[in-house]
Amino acid sequence: MARESKAEQKKRVKKIIAALLKQRPDPKPELNYSNPLELLVAVILSAQCTDVRVNIVTKDIFKKYKTADDYASAKQETLQEEIRSSGFYRNKAKNIRHAAAMMVADFDGKVPDNMEDLLKLPGVARKTANVILGNIFGKNEGIVVDTHMMRVSQRLKLTTNHKKQPEKIEQDLMAVAPQDKWKHFSNLIVLHGRYVCTARKPNCEQCAINKLCPSAFKV
Repeated sequence: MARESKAEQKKRVKKIIAALLKQRPDPKPELNYSNPLELLVAVILSAQCTDVRVNIVTKDIFKKYKTADDYASAKQETLQEEIRSSGFYRNKAKNIRHAAAMMVADFDGKVPDNMEDLLKLPGVARKTANVILGNIFGKNEGIVVDTHMMRVSQRLKLTTNHKKQPEKIEQDLMAVAPQDKWKHFSNLIVLHGRYVCTARKPNCEQCAINKLCPSAFKV
């Protein structure tokens, strides 16, 4: 595929989104949650951990902890043991407790609904904030850049930035994906990377966007 102009990339991204939406008309994160606080906790736990494992962990803790005050009041040792199997449990427990305490003190016990305030919470970076804003509050303020998004967007030649530069990758993607589709684009590409365009061996034969991918059958 010849080097594309920005306008050509935008057209291709629209086709990519349309093709993937045919497969998944309502793409959503695979984390289990029923409110903003549960999604916040689940996303913090998901760092370097599978969604399957996170869902096992949250099945129990969501029954015990219902409010931000519940998490803020939890003992560090108790919470970290309850989330131990998610990995990095000491730091995750500390972040969850401190984020909850900040929500109680500064945000009336609620998860903030804007990027600026979300980024003030311990354990919350742009990826986490984008997941929450898009899937809870319906706000397209950015694109979720996780390991799947990094890999797939590089294979699609939508970015040339390194995986250690997620914010630069996000800027590249925001420049070519329509803003009203940022949430869908994020969820679609993450799921596509998890199940089709995998790290070890992409399944190009079964890929719905192989005709739109310059790396198809070459990886």
